[in-house]
Amino acid sequence: EDVPSQTFDNKDYFCGKETFPVYESIFTEEGETIRKIAIETEKPPQIEIHVWTIRKGILRHFYVEKLSKREFEGLPYFKMITRTTLNQWKIFSEGEAQISQMCESRVCRTELEDLVKVLYLEKSEKGHC
Repeated sequence: EDVPSQTFDNKDYFCGKETFPVYESIFTEEGETIRKIAIETEKPPQIEIHVWTIRKGILRHFYVEKLSKREFEGLPYFKMITRTTLNQWKIFSEGEAQISQMCESRVCRTELEDLVKVLYLEKSEKGHC
């Protein structure tokens, strides 16, 4: 499939699929680590933030919040870490639901790290999309 030749409004494409910016924020307070992973979507135009509260390596609390782009721009600490496709984000979200149940009673540091790696797209060789 050919991607139509047009200006993409600074959007990146990966194998013909649109990619979306992913942001991360990590901070520690009172022995807890709060890690936030956020994706910026166009339809609807919003930021979806997945918030993990980790204490001693155990995922204590997990929830999702949605903000407007304007609200998100006012938040400190976030930095862009990659761009991803909606398919990869779906895999991330499904894995996150499984991990949130699995990690309520045991340390899951590596599982959480591996889950975030799902969002990073492998640069494919030309012609292998």
